[in-house]
This record gives sequence, C-alpha cells and structure tokens, in this order.
Amino acid sequence: MGSLRKRNVATIQSPYVKQHEKKVQTGEKKRRGLIRRLTLYAVFAVVLSIASASALISQAAVLEEKTAEKKNLQEKLDKLENKEVLLEEEIVKLNDDDYIAKIARKDYFLSNKGEVIFNLPKKEEDSD
Repeated sequence: MGSLRKRNVATIQSPYVKQHEKKVQTGEKKRRGLIRRLTLYAVFAVVLSIASASALISQAAVLEEKTAEKKNLQEKLDKLENKEVLLEEEIVKLNDDDYIAKIARKDYFLSNKGEVIFNLPKKEEDSD
C-alpha cells in the first residue's frame, strides 16, 4: 500500500519548466476551446437539420392537402362544364316553338280547341 500513497515530490522551479507548464496549459485551453466550438457547431447543425426536416414535412403535408383540394375542384369543374353544356342545349331547345308547345302540353295541360289530354302512367318494364 505504500506505493499507492501520494508521493510528495518537490517540483523543479526553473524557467524552462515554467515555460513548459505554461505551454501545456495553453495547449489544453486551446483544445478545450476547440471542443467547445465544435460542440457549438454540432448543436447548430442539429438544430438546423431538425428545422429543415420539420419544414419539409409540413410542406409535404400542405402539398398533399392542396393536391386533394385540386382534385376535388377539378371534379367539380368537370360537373359544372357538363351542366353548362346541358343548359346550353336546353336554351337552344327553348328557342324552338314546337318544344315549348310540347312542354306546355305536358306540364301545364294546355291544349288546342277540341283536344283532350290524357296522362298515362309510365310503363315499368318487368323481366320475363
């Protein structure tokens, strides 16, 4: 156990030893400063990476939402264009006097003199 005890050895107090100790301390300070700077840069890099990933994920979600909205609006546009075509055809038909007379007879039961209108129920086709 004697060898495990701390030995009290006198240090040499020469200018060379002091200069060497100062050089070692300066090297340790530089090393600690380097480690601190590298740690700080690593923390900034991690924070920047997390922020970039977060922005990318949120933009992907927004893009997905906008794509779905665009699809719904495109379907709605197609339906409205079809409706527009049907309405334009209806306008052309309504400019025809024969068509107006047919509608008046059918819906409003208008008839010419001496004419009787009968409404017959529509026939349902039954399978044989």
